[in-house]
Amino acid sequence: MSAAPPSFERIAAILSFLDGANRLKDTLRSGRTPEGRQESTAEHSWRLSLLAILLSDELEGVDMLRLVKLCIVHDLGEAISGDVPAIHQREGDDRAARERADLVTLCAPLPGDLAAEMVALWDEYAAAATPEAVMAKGLDKIETMLTHSTGNNDADFDYRFNLSYGLAATGRHPLLKAIREQVDARHHALLMRRAPD
Repeated sequence: MSAAPPSFERIAAILSFLDGANRLKDTLRSGRTPEGRQESTAEHSWRLSLLAILLSDELEGVDMLRLVKLCIVHDLGEAISGDVPAIHQREGDDRAARERADLVTLCAPLPGDLAAEMVALWDEYAAAATPEAVMAKGLDKIETMLTHSTGNNDADFDYRFNLSYGLAATGRHPLLKAIREQVDARHHALLMRRAPD
């Protein structure tokens, strides 16, 4: 026998939240698609989640459902204030606090239990203390770098920046290090192609 469906009010609250989260599809990032269009934060979160799923057999001791939840939730707050490209991020810029506050605002329509879960997932990702959050944070950096390595970028795109981007996050697990090595090789190759003869 199946459980009773959620109440009308609970479903309406979830749908209202989804309406707000839908803005993530229009939140643009600095990364470019292979056709040269700016990617959205929603596209980044989708491919990050796909990357996590593809690595599931390599992630012993990692709760895959939790990992995918972290990947999906980590940038939700950007639906309100947008994305700040890594090259413009500065220590002490309060970006994380703004993103968290935006997430809390975005989650306001949700029933209390779901809003609390969304914020707790964001907090877990930000702290990067659990095995799942370590992987989510590292894979987040790697997905960004992968996008940069395959995107139809502007002629002055700074591939060298990617070689130092996210080193702390991608250095916390052997699998992350192994993937990072191959992604760095892509960026070195792109830099070599740009080098004058």
